[in-house]
Amino acid sequence: MKILVTGSTGYIGKRLIPLLLNEGHTVVCSVRDASRAIKYQKDDYIEIIEADFLKPDTLTNIPQDIDVAYYLIHSMSNSSTEFHSLEENCAQNFKEFIEKTSAKQVIYLSGITNDTKLSKHLLSRKNVESILQSNTYALTTFKAGIIVGSGSSSFEIIRDLVEKLPVMIAPKWLNTKTQPIAIRDVLFFLLRALRNEKLYSKSFDIFGPEILTYNEMLLEFAKIRGLKRYILTVPIMTPKLSSYWLYFVTSTSYKLASSLVNSMGIEIIGKPSNINKLLDIEPISYKKAIKNAFVKIEQNSIVSSWKDSFISGRLQHKAHEYINVPTYGCFKDKKQRAAKNTELTLNKIWAIGGENGWYYGNFLWKLRGFIDKVFGGIGLRRGRTNPTELHIGDSLDFWRVIYADKKQKRLLLYAEMKLPGEAWLEFKIEDNILYQTATFRPKGIAGRLYWLSVIPFHWFVFNGMISKLAEPI
Repeated sequence: MKILVTGSTGYIGKRLIPLLLNEGHTVVCSVRDASRAIKYQKDDYIEIIEADFLKPDTLTNIPQDIDVAYYLIHSMSNSSTEFHSLEENCAQNFKEFIEKTSAKQVIYLSGITNDTKLSKHLLSRKNVESILQSNTYALTTFKAGIIVGSGSSSFEIIRDLVEKLPVMIAPKWLNTKTQPIAIRDVLFFLLRALRNEKLYSKSFDIFGPEILTYNEMLLEFAKIRGLKRYILTVPIMTPKLSSYWLYFVTSTSYKLASSLVNSMGIEIIGKPSNINKLLDIEPISYKKAIKNAFVKIEQNSIVSSWKDSFISGRLQHKAHEYINVPTYGCFKDKKQRAAKNTELTLNKIWAIGGENGWYYGNFLWKLRGFIDKVFGGIGLRRGRTNPTELHIGDSLDFWRVIYADKKQKRLLLYAEMKLPGEAWLEFKIEDNILYQTATFRPKGIAGRLYWLSVIPFHWFVFNGMISKLAEPI
């Protein structure tokens, strides 16, 4: 079958596509920025289409002869008015286009919406389900609980809290009940629903076997990790304070923290159905889901992470729009060194950041990350998804990968930290010479003063970094 996957560079999409290919399907990947799907372009059974469902005129690129479409598009904007309108417009444009194709089924992944009081995000997802209903194709909706897996936002937030805080003074919403489900099981549901007529025009809640509070999830996580943790919930934390609590302790952005806090006060308990029996799926326990996640982490085989989505930073446009580093009105710090072992130097560049650090002056990098966090930025806590691989669109501490080509021996990063201007950091090797260039385009007087204030630190850090990168051992 020919299958359209929207949100194909997202957390779910990146994991679903390989499974569809293993089943022998042809996959049409719909992306807003084709440069983020470069790694798919070598596969004969994948077609990359650049389309934006908020811009109907771009949808003509999508082929008409598709059999099934997955709707995996979700917005996490903080503006209530903007959020609802974006979600509605996206769903409506998708529906109108798909109705003109040969698709017989649309599969939509939503969230459990059984509570009488829903957050704006869950309410919007419920609204999207209504919009996607059609007389032309059959809609199959899966409403999932909290998704647990390596790289998922819920897993990474719980991991941060448990591993960083021996004692937690936490908001009262930690007593809210939920039904977590493993990412493995979510993918099974999505895959086995393909052209299953028993699921046409129906909606199912999918969830794990246990009802747990967030408090119990944290303590169970700690037990699995062999850590002793104490949690005291207090009723005085407002949603805003709770959001800041998550923001400063975990690697999440404030925007996502705020969205999560608004949803975490709502019980996410699924309605039982016969869906497990219909698809022969027995969801695994929360404990097993956590253990599976750590197996992936230990094997360095995390397929996707929420940190690589644009919501984790401030870059909201296509990555390739930043690939041409400006020269006019910019400050530059240029360094070069002879690279006697270019392969080793290249591997060092591709392993930069995250747990590997920045090779020189790591204390100053961490201090800069802390300052960024204090002023509302993302800091260094995102790290990187894979310790040795980089792809366009990946997050890298407080940078975003704009260009990464090992054959061309070039890596270009764009700063997502809070700055009075814009910044790029480029590494490239030509004729056995390593060139390292930091570019800053200031915004007003504040930008110029900022650059002048960091020159001494740049001299120390950038000189040391390029020397370490060029070392032959």
